[in-house]
Parts: sequence; structure tokens; C-alpha cells
Amino acid sequence: MPEPDKSLGRKILSFFVKEEETSNVSTGTPPAASTAPVAPRPAPSAPDQSVGTSGPASIAPVSASSGTIDPKFAEHFANVLAQNNPPGPDYFEFRETLRSLSSLDLPEDKQYQAAWASFKALGGPGDATTLTNTANQYITALNKDRDAFGKSVEAALTERIGGLQNEQKRLQTENDSLAKQLVEIQKQIDANKNRLSAIAGDINEQSAKITQNRQNYDSTFAHFTDQIKGDIAKMTQYLK
Repeated sequence: MPEPDKSLGRKILSFFVKEEETSNVSTGTPPAASTAPVAPRPAPSAPDQSVGTSGPASIAPVSASSGTIDPKFAEHFANVLAQNNPPGPDYFEFRETLRSLSSLDLPEDKQYQAAWASFKALGGPGDATTLTNTANQYITALNKDRDAFGKSVEAALTERIGGLQNEQKRLQTENDSLAKQLVEIQKQIDANKNRLSAIAGDINEQSAKITQNRQNYDSTFAHFTDQIKGDIAKMTQYLK
């Protein structure tokens, strides 16, 4: 599939995350678990998964589990969605129309109905199932990306943590042997003990970084999918 239009990715990103949350995000290569860890952060409160009456544009980024909405993952998801955007009007064009109505102070059902009327007037399909079907296709694409990301997380854990744990076991065994030898090798024993202490700290640090990165991915994933699912529910409710 050809590379998506960067402007489309930026537009899709704005559908899900407020502008101030993405002002420092530049379009680039999707992040990987093994190359883009982030520092641990305090666990945030539970996410708000409801859709407010002021429309999708008023939904601020939320936290899920103990992760946070990560700008690099938000950009990555926007690019995934852009790559899977089919030709012609679909769910995203409807959502863009819906967002433009958020400032009119209309009830939520009226916003959806007005957006639906505008969508059809602009040449969109007349069947509301087109919106729910394409929205579900986007969720499928995000789920596929999440599976691939999970594999990269496991590979990163194996490479980084596994190697450190193997070194830790090897050095401990070596120290047990050195302890039985003559006094002149005591300096080597002490050096190995220092390295063991350092390894323990490295294991904790690397585990925290990779775990936090996965939590941020899951939080951003939940943020995207919850909004799409919310729209599917509202479209099913209002667009009959």
C-alpha cells in the first residue's frame, strides 16, 4: 500500500487528540517497542470512556491502566488509519463533519443527525451502515497493529532483560568459584560484585521503561478505539 498523505494523517490525528496535545508531534517513522522506551510515570486515574454532549472535538486525551496518551503512538495510530483509508467518503469524513458542528451548541443527537445530512449532501453514501462498517474496519486495522506491537515488546524484553539476567547468573556462579580460590583473586571478586549491583539496577530500569512504553501504547490504543466505538454506538442510535 502506498505511503499515506501526511496531511491526512495530521487530520486524522486531530480527530482523536486535541491540538495542544499534538503540537510537538512531527510526522515520521512509527515507534517500536525496542527503540522508543519512555521513562516511568506515576499511575494516572482510570480513563473516562464516555462521549460528552459537546461533541467529539471536546474529548481530551485520557489515560488507561497505568499508561498515558503518548504523542508518538497517537501519530502512529493516525498513520495506520490513514494507510487504511479507502477512496471516497466514509467514517472519517463523517467524523470531520461532526466535529465542525461541535461549536453550535446542539444536543448530541442533533449534531449526529445534522452531520449525517451534511455527509449525504456532500456525496456520501445514503446508508448509515457504511459509516459503521468502515469504522469497524479501522478498529480491525488498529487491532492488527496492536498484535504486531505486542510481538515487538516481547522481542525487546527477551533481548534486553534476558541478556542481563544471563550475565547476572554467570557472574554469580563465577563469584562462587572465586570465593574458594586464593586471596589474590579477591579484587576480581569485588569487581564482579560491583557489576552484579549495576546489573540489578539495569534490569529494574529497562523493565520499567519497556513496561511503561507498552502501557502508553495500550492507553493510546484505548483512546482511539473507545472514541470510534462511541461513534459507532451513537451512529447506530441516531442514524436510522
